[in-house]
Amino acid sequence: MQTWQMQDAKARLSEVVKRAEQDGPQDITVHGKSVAVVLSRAAFERMSGQQASLLAFMQASPLAGLDDELVIERDASLTRDVSL
Repeated sequence: MQTWQMQDAKARLSEVVKRAEQDGPQDITVHGKSVAVVLSRAAFERMSGQQASLLAFMQASPLAGLDDELVIERDASLTRDVSL
């Protein structure tokens, strides 16, 4: 992660944003202390969980709606020896 001093980040904001998109998060410091991180929109959405839900993913599956045609057999074997 690249580190930028606040005054440099302010003066070169467009470059900071471009690098966040291309190279990943950009750290902003004030007096040597990290105070903020600039992320790309894609990274933010991944981290904040604003992606499609598991339900939406399953509903979009090519197997959705094949309940009567899709047969999934469960393995009936025991996973451990219960005779002990």
